[in-house]
Amino acid sequence: MIDRYVAIQTILGKVQDDDLVLSTTGMISREVFFSEDRAANFYMIGSMGLLSSFGLGLALQSPHKRVYVLEGDGSALMSLGTLPLIASERPTNLVHFILDNEAYESTGVQPSISSKVDLSEIGKSCGYAHVARVEDVEGLEGALQDNETTTGPHLIMVKVGIAPVKGIPRVSHAPTEIRDRFKSRVQSQGEGK
Repeated sequence: MIDRYVAIQTILGKVQDDDLVLSTTGMISREVFFSEDRAANFYMIGSMGLLSSFGLGLALQSPHKRVYVLEGDGSALMSLGTLPLIASERPTNLVHFILDNEAYESTGVQPSISSKVDLSEIGKSCGYAHVARVEDVEGLEGALQDNETTTGPHLIMVKVGIAPVKGIPRVSHAPTEIRDRFKSRVQSQGEGK
């Protein structure tokens, strides 16, 4: 297993200036915010389970931009119907990460069912163009490299541990500020860039 914070830093290390990054509620958004706050990041606040749908719509509307979706197993399980929709719509620019710690960490570390359900196998069954299940940094780096040479949509399920980092602040931007600066960033990039 990888520490989630290390996995997030590894993923963000591959993000280019024009790429869009969407992160789910709770610790994932807090860790993305702490690692690399930027206008091209959208931090989902208080809407668990909706990030993959948002990412799908954004990828379809912005086909010339790479869209990274970072969600947890709880969020993915909450919106399982979106996985076959992503696969059937086939946005080649979507990279969907499920950071699976088998728990709802942000609300008290209650166990999820992902210890019994393999979300990467569900992604394969749905028809994602490229699916990887990784359990170490080397595997994650390899899966990220594969994104450069294979057509999406990509699903990368990363087994992460419950390892909270002390001192990680909450996202300090108001939801309207997150929305407005992200919208401005998306619109300023223009199509075809």
